[in-house]
Amino acid sequence: MIPGINGLRILWVKAGKLLPVDTGGKIRSFNLLKQLSAGNETTLLSYYGGAADSDYEQQIQRELPGTVTLNTGAPESTIGQSLNYLSRLPSAAPYAVTKFTSPAVRQMIQQWDREARFDVMVSDFLSASLNFPTSLRTPAVLFQHNVESALWQRQAEHEPNFIKRSVFKIESAKMSRYERRTVNRFNHIIAVSDHDRDLMSQMGGAVRISVVPTGVDLKEYAAVYKNRRDEAKSPLVLFLGSMDWEANIDGVDYFCREIWPSVKAAVPAARFRVVGRSPHARVKRWESESVEITGRVPSVLEHLREAAVFVVPLRIGGGTRLKIYEAMAAGKAVVSTTIGAEGLDVHDGQDILLADTAQEFAEAVTRLLIDVETRKRFEKSAAELAAQYDWAIIAKRFEETLERVVGYRVSRQSAMEQSRQEIEQV
Repeated sequence: MIPGINGLRILWVKAGKLLPVDTGGKIRSFNLLKQLSAGNETTLLSYYGGAADSDYEQQIQRELPGTVTLNTGAPESTIGQSLNYLSRLPSAAPYAVTKFTSPAVRQMIQQWDREARFDVMVSDFLSASLNFPTSLRTPAVLFQHNVESALWQRQAEHEPNFIKRSVFKIESAKMSRYERRTVNRFNHIIAVSDHDRDLMSQMGGAVRISVVPTGVDLKEYAAVYKNRRDEAKSPLVLFLGSMDWEANIDGVDYFCREIWPSVKAAVPAARFRVVGRSPHARVKRWESESVEITGRVPSVLEHLREAAVFVVPLRIGGGTRLKIYEAMAAGKAVVSTTIGAEGLDVHDGQDILLADTAQEFAEAVTRLLIDVETRKRFEKSAAELAAQYDWAIIAKRFEETLERVVGYRVSRQSAMEQSRQEIEQV
């Protein structure tokens, strides 16, 4: 098979259910898979724990035909995961990896490799990586949505609970060692930002790391901007994100505790809305007349339409923030910390406002709420920037990277075969 003519045969290995598409990682993976499937023979291996879920398995088949699903039966309850964690504590690999490691998945990958069924295999996130044998004939690519060691280090620094902080420190040390080894054993790494590439380059193998930035569904989100009103009806400040993810929990807690009182004092009519699944108790405690916690919603589009300012007050985390590009595509003025916008091609003071202290953040939000003309200028610049990152464009870059990986392996094998033939002729 010649890459780029007949398309690639791609195996995409994903830990956990891909549906519903309600987190940044799922949004990125789902859209890339949809786009790649249009011109390639793409197979998703979706393995998940807990009880067998026939509804999910049928739904993912409809969305991505040819998907192979596997229920590993791994525990999902809090008690079950706690016991599972203790049983895996002696492992050198971090729990965020070992809990997604399955002998059945590893066996499937080994079998398909022996059969040469695919041209390239993709480990989606570091979580699936331990299922990939160290020796494979098929080129293997690690798709790094985050630099996981950086994420765990920041979590350990900001976690207020002593027991959790101790656990995070243990896992952070394990993750640092494991991630370094793993980055060096895969044939190629795909990072989502130049910042992440630079961090992983320090682990080794810089020439084997490519950057494919995050994308946005322009058709869906740009419609919000095209059908916009002249200005938001009320001074609504919006945060979007999964509220069971530690980085988001910490960010919203920080915003409500240290930033929101100043905004509220300057703009008494202002309201803050937090939209995202499974809000943690640290978030729900802030619910009040001016702070709304919605939980999961059917669609975020109406919330974006109503918002005057979009905020990303994150202090921990890694990778890139899909929600920023989505908000920008919807023509929303965005205020973020530097960490929150890390890895995105944004420009402070032009299409986004970056603020790393509570006072600066509050002043930026207040300015955009009060000064409508300034807000409109940021909205226009944000929408223009996001228009460059449609998923079709981003997926093409991803595909080209996979083609280079396969092409390098094919050309190397051809050179070795030619050398062998020349030796036999002597």
